[in-house]
Amino acid sequence: MTSTARSAFVDGARAVLPALPANVPFGLVVGVAAANLGLHPITALWTAGLLFAGAAQLAMIELLARDAPVVVAVLTAIVVNLRYAMYSAGLAPYVRSVSRRWRLVLSFFLLDVTYALSVPAFRADETADRRAYYLGIAAPLWTTWTLSVTAGASLGTELPPAWHLEFAIPLLFLALLVPNVRDRGGLVATVVGGVGAVAGLGIPFDLGLVVAALAGVGVGLVADPEGADDEDGAHSGGNDPDGPDADRTEGEP
Repeated sequence: MTSTARSAFVDGARAVLPALPANVPFGLVVGVAAANLGLHPITALWTAGLLFAGAAQLAMIELLARDAPVVVAVLTAIVVNLRYAMYSAGLAPYVRSVSRRWRLVLSFFLLDVTYALSVPAFRADETADRRAYYLGIAAPLWTTWTLSVTAGASLGTELPPAWHLEFAIPLLFLALLVPNVRDRGGLVATVVGGVGAVAGLGIPFDLGLVVAALAGVGVGLVADPEGADDEDGAHSGGNDPDGPDADRTEGEP
C-alpha cells in the first residue's frame, strides 16, 4: 500500500467513526433475532460476514421465524436490497478508473453508509485514492457489524427490551441523510421518499420502501434536472493506480 493509499484509507476510517456507534446496536438487534430463531453464534457470524446487509438479514430472520417458506424469505431479501442497484448507479461514475476485479470487491461493501460517505468525499476531492478511501469506510463497518451480530446472538434475550436498540437504525440513516440534502432536487426526493415510505408501510415484503425510493429519485430528477447533469459529469479518475484494464499483482488495498 502506497503512502497516498494509506492516507486515503485512514481518512475513510476516520469519516466512518461517527456511524459506528449506531452500527453496533443494529447488529445486536439482528443477532438477538438470530438467537431467537435458534441460530448458533458461529452461524450468525459467518452469515453476517457473507451477507453484510442488515435490513435484508433481519427481514429474512423475521420471516423464517414466522415459518415463511425459504423462497419467500430469499425473495424478500432481494427486494429489500434493490436499493443497492440505485446506489451502484450513483457510485459508478466515480470508480470507472478502478479495475474490474476491485470494483467487484467494492460492490460487496456497498451499503447505505459507504455510499452516503464516499460519494460526497469523491465530489469534494477528485485526486483522492477512491478505492482506498472506500475500503477505509467499509473495513470498520464490516468488522463492527460481524462482531455485534455475533455478540447479539451470544447474549440472546439477555439484552433488556427497555434499551430499544431498534431506534438506532433510523437515527443512523437520518444522521447520514441530512448533511447530504444540499439542493432542491435532494430536498424534494427526501420528502417524497419519506412520505412514500410511511404510506407504503402496509405493502408486503417491504416493497413500499422500494417504491418510495424510486418515486423519490424520479421526482427529484424532475425537480432538479441540472443536478442530474452535474452528477453525470463527475470525474471518474481520482488518484487511483488502477485503470479499468490494468494488470495488477496481488497486494493489500
